[in-house]
Amino acid sequence: MRYHVGVMDDDIQKMLEELGIEDWKELFKDVPPDAWKDGIDIPSMSQYEVYRYAVELASKNMDFFKMPNFLGAGAYFHFVPPAVIAIASRSEFYTSYTPYQPEISQGMLQTLFEYQSMIAELTGMDVANSSMYDASTALGEAARMAYRINRRREILVPENLYWEKESVLKNYIKGLNMVVKKYPLTEKGMVDLEKLNEYVNDNTAAVYVENPNFFGVIDSNVPEIKSLLDTKTILIVGTNPISLGVLKPPGDYGADIVIGEGQVLGNPISFGGPLLGMFATKMKYVRKMPGRLIGATVDRKGRRAFAMTLQTREQHIRRGKATSNICSNEALCAVMSAVYLAYLGSNGLRKLAERNMENAKLLMRKLENAGFKAPHFDAPHFNEFLVELPGNPFTIAEKLVKKGVHGGLPIPEGCYAGVPNSMLLCTTEMHTERDMSLLVSALQEVI
Repeated sequence: MRYHVGVMDDDIQKMLEELGIEDWKELFKDVPPDAWKDGIDIPSMSQYEVYRYAVELASKNMDFFKMPNFLGAGAYFHFVPPAVIAIASRSEFYTSYTPYQPEISQGMLQTLFEYQSMIAELTGMDVANSSMYDASTALGEAARMAYRINRRREILVPENLYWEKESVLKNYIKGLNMVVKKYPLTEKGMVDLEKLNEYVNDNTAAVYVENPNFFGVIDSNVPEIKSLLDTKTILIVGTNPISLGVLKPPGDYGADIVIGEGQVLGNPISFGGPLLGMFATKMKYVRKMPGRLIGATVDRKGRRAFAMTLQTREQHIRRGKATSNICSNEALCAVMSAVYLAYLGSNGLRKLAERNMENAKLLMRKLENAGFKAPHFDAPHFNEFLVELPGNPFTIAEKLVKKGVHGGLPIPEGCYAGVPNSMLLCTTEMHTERDMSLLVSALQEVI
């Protein structure tokens, strides 16, 4: 039997008896049988041989530059300036994950304070916390926060909410007995204001809307939603922070809580993570907000200093008083985002957003010229859109990979109301016209 150092067979047997089981493998019965392996054969290799072997394995990876990638749907390929990596790689940052002794972490606290300030300014809100895990958990926390504010138990979400985000949301609110209800979109892929008005009632805790939404549509109906809600209903807006370089900030049209995926701000994809959850709100709700809030103050000598002003995690306060018992943060990712935003500046962010939109329009034109219906919705888009396909999108996606192009997210017919077999394509500033031409020609060949 395999065991950790210091744990003997007799001790293990006693634990099994106490649990009422005979075989320790019963503890892992949820692991599929074909995933079990009795041992790992590790050959005797020198350090150089191990390094050479690792390089050979890594060479099988197809990165963005070897295989153009048009996948988005929440995590995006953006250029990360070397300066961002260089600054965030300093030991003062990458070794100080979170300031448990804030009084001696002034540099980290100031950096997080600057991050908060920039996110608040970008979203048009009064205050932002020092980050959440990702956009999905930020939505879950926002729903719980809405319940703390008004004690209502229904949250309305768009019918095109991505299933992964919906799953996380339902897990977060399950203990509160809250219910998720979906409202429809118009033929242009925007919020159907008339239908939404029918869904809102006295038990509506919050209305969640995305702009741009999951289909990449820039929703001109979103600014009208606040007028449909009573004073107690919370408006939660999810957004792509780069889009705010050209779009009106949610705070300007009445958002009570703004969330988003901050990975796009200077953080590489890294095989899917880590991500960075943005979370901002109005000052009057700050005591209901999850996470941590860094504030500026002065020390005993009157010098500018920083402190962890709000700590709502169970490690810092009594469990019963905590707004969330799993509200950690992504401090290093937040540092990278702060450096990235400072590096770009407001003009740089606007130009970046414009470039993303221009690339999306260019790809749309190329697809249309090749006979494809793109975009599916007759509406303005940011950097994502649906292209209709004449067959199974999963099969087409697999064939594209064999052609040396990674397509977008397959959307099968019936997945969303009124949407046929499609693929959600994403462009960023990293895509060249040649990349787009490769995608279009590959689509023509595989269909």
